[in-house]
Amino acid sequence: MKKKSKIHTGHAPQGFRQPSQTELSKVAALFAEGLALHQAGRLGDAETIYNQILAMHPDHFDSLHLLGVIFYQRGNHAEAVRKIDFALKRNPNSIFALNNLGAALNELQRFEEALASFDRALKARPDYADAVLNRGVTLYKLKRFEEALASYDRALTVRPDYAEALSNRGNALKELKRFEEALASYDRALMLRPDYAEALSNRGATLYELKRFEEALASYDRALSVQPDYAEALYNRGNALKELKRFEEALASYDRALIVRPDHADALCNRGINLLELQRFEEALASYDRALILRPDYAEVHYNEALCRLLIGDFDRGWEKHERRWQTGLFRSGKWNFGQPLWVGSTEITGKTILLHAEQGLGDTIQFCRYVPLVAERAARVVLEVPKPLHELMSTLAGSAQIVSRGDPLPDFDIHCPLLSLPLAFATRLETIPSKTPYLSASEIKTTVWRDRLGKHERLRVGLVWAGNPRKELPNANLIDRQRSIEFDRLAPLFQVTKCEFYSLQKGDDAVAQLRDSPLRQEVIDWTDDLHDFSDTAALIENLDLIISVDTSVVHLAGALGKPFWLLNRYNTCWRWLLDREDSPWYPTARLFRQDETRDWDSVIARVHAALHDFVRSC
Repeated sequence: MKKKSKIHTGHAPQGFRQPSQTELSKVAALFAEGLALHQAGRLGDAETIYNQILAMHPDHFDSLHLLGVIFYQRGNHAEAVRKIDFALKRNPNSIFALNNLGAALNELQRFEEALASFDRALKARPDYADAVLNRGVTLYKLKRFEEALASYDRALTVRPDYAEALSNRGNALKELKRFEEALASYDRALMLRPDYAEALSNRGATLYELKRFEEALASYDRALSVQPDYAEALYNRGNALKELKRFEEALASYDRALIVRPDHADALCNRGINLLELQRFEEALASYDRALILRPDYAEVHYNEALCRLLIGDFDRGWEKHERRWQTGLFRSGKWNFGQPLWVGSTEITGKTILLHAEQGLGDTIQFCRYVPLVAERAARVVLEVPKPLHELMSTLAGSAQIVSRGDPLPDFDIHCPLLSLPLAFATRLETIPSKTPYLSASEIKTTVWRDRLGKHERLRVGLVWAGNPRKELPNANLIDRQRSIEFDRLAPLFQVTKCEFYSLQKGDDAVAQLRDSPLRQEVIDWTDDLHDFSDTAALIENLDLIISVDTSVVHLAGALGKPFWLLNRYNTCWRWLLDREDSPWYPTARLFRQDETRDWDSVIARVHAALHDFVRSC
């Protein structure tokens, strides 16, 4: 949604001072010829004539100014600033030159100077709509979206039919999460200019935010029918197609964008993610490499490369790249602000107190707390900070760590390490994963309470989870949740297996409602209202024989307790489950049932149904 400032290139001749009667007629004729060439887009020819004029009259303001505009149009914004600034020394009050100077400063990200230039123009002429618009563009780039919106509204009071202001207004409203108002603003712009490709593309981006992916795709296609080489629309079209799981088409759209703009690092990044969906790992890594050549500090690309390398088992480079997560927009807000140094294994910690702190999801904390006893062997003291629902459960870890709930005061410590950095600290490879289970245990008292409640153990007890949490603030959380979750009723074949009792371990209002509204609800015992934290869930799991679950924190809990669990695994699996495996090096009790390339759950459920028959017979 990159927006360039509106500049004057000579299409409004009244904006330029015409030669006076005292100037040579040759200069007047030359300038008229140069201006016509400039308006026709023949920049080289216009530049030649402007320079001829300046050879005769070095102070000719209009030629100096328009030479700066030519440099702007060519993308040489630094030289544009130099030329226009030089021109303004001859005519400091030219509102058009001030506007164009601000536009060039915008491109150089000298935003405060750009604002000052627009304000000088507006002081001279408050109703100068282009300068008001451009001021809004600058404020937008400074992420001052409310002020940008006010500037666009001001431009529209001067010129109600200003399509660019309406489109930019939509951009600001989108950033303010006022999506429906943004759509209305784009639609007003398109009523004025039905072929306005940028407004069509940005309208598509807003529909994308609303998860109206088919409509977004249609808007991008309309933009491309007007401007087939519009790189941003091609890139955004690829994003929409990826969400619609039309991965081959998405790849083609990214590739078209890169033909137009080979330096489009965002397209290379998302192209890599799309190739990962297609299981084309080497090509994905190559796409990330190309992006990093263009932008070596592109943290999101480093992070996505890490996930790809971990998925294919390249732990050496994967864990190292994984540290770049804290520089990404999605993780930056969760980064610690401790004054103590970070530890990732490179220094001795003998005699020191180390804080280990949870990050990301509850399942990640359960999976990587296995490293706490290893840290305790090296450090004098370990403090483990975890989300409150895990506090009691974590107290069963070996290593005598002090457990602190997130948000509670922390004791003094010397160094710290996030839990997901511990594999790097211990140089973990596939063959050195600390996989001994159980490393967590359930409360004996709570386990006994559940044992008494469940009664006589005559049938195989199976715990079920069919959906994840769609609201987790994690990368691509909503997309991942749509891919990993299953509608409850699709589990129906499992209930045909006799000699089984099924227990819900499912949390989350929407997913629980699926059970309570289903005609199959009598097949599942649901006592989840009595599961207040993970120690309660652990105690119930201790009384079950098998857990069948999609990829959620419950499978990590079952694995950490040493209980058998069957993972219903999506085709584009999470990196931790690796590739082409039915087992897990992280959890000896795991069995994986993965979708094939059709991404269909019914065939997975059919295999689980058959395996459950066998499991019942073996028990």
